[in-house]
Amino acid sequence: MPEPAQLRDSTQIVLPRETLEGLESRLDEEFTVTVVPEDDDRCRIIGSPVEITDVSEFLTRRGVVVQ
Repeated sequence: MPEPAQLRDSTQIVLPRETLEGLESRLDEEFTVTVVPEDDDRCRIIGSPVEITDVSEFLTRRGVVVQ
């Protein structure tokens, strides 16, 4: 049985809000994900494991470090 943390990591990315400035509209246009504020400093990108993998590659190509 998979661990909850492993499943959570495959369906979301949490980043500083400032990192997504200028990219959020592109994410909405190109991917089926939801971007929600986590707190004052962070936001969460939520989607299927396939979409999150694609978003991660998209962000990495633009110099965003995704862990």
